[in-house]
Amino acid sequence: MWIGVGVLLGLVVVASVLGFHVGPHGHLVGAGLGLAAAIWLVVMAATGQAAPILWVLFGADLAISGGLATIAWRGLKVQDQQLSGPTYGSLVGVEGVAITDLEPAGIVRVRGENWSATSMNGNVVAGNRVQVIEASGVRLGVWAEDADPPDAEDHPHSLLSAIRHHHAANGANGDQEGEQ
Repeated sequence: MWIGVGVLLGLVVVASVLGFHVGPHGHLVGAGLGLAAAIWLVVMAATGQAAPILWVLFGADLAISGGLATIAWRGLKVQDQQLSGPTYGSLVGVEGVAITDLEPAGIVRVRGENWSATSMNGNVVAGNRVQVIEASGVRLGVWAEDADPPDAEDHPHSLLSAIRHHHAANGANGDQEGEQ
């Protein structure tokens, strides 16, 4: 009988440690095993196999099993809230305020939370209103009506820079064709 209690209590410890790796269901298994061990200990006490260590194990088992059940319950509750809570995609279209200057990256406040953001249409002065147009991970892409457009000649990915590069490349090719 003592071997059975030892195995169950060992499994409680293993399940409690695994619960931190596999999630709250591991803690729930540990709490269930702890309840089984507590019942086993009560049966042992009722059949006359009571020893002082039995009551120490029973008390420790109840404390650990109760703790695991609490951790499992809270973990499952948080897991349900994350599945039904707001997502990053739901931030698209929401308005916020630039907390720092966006040149073009900085910090914005959206729905009461600070986010890393990149202005999609130039530099934005702190305090200006912005609108979220994309959300990727922990960074938001924002648009501001009062943005200062970037200097097109200095920005290699701007449309004006691309057009000038295209004309320069075609102009050189066009001159060569005309000379031949």
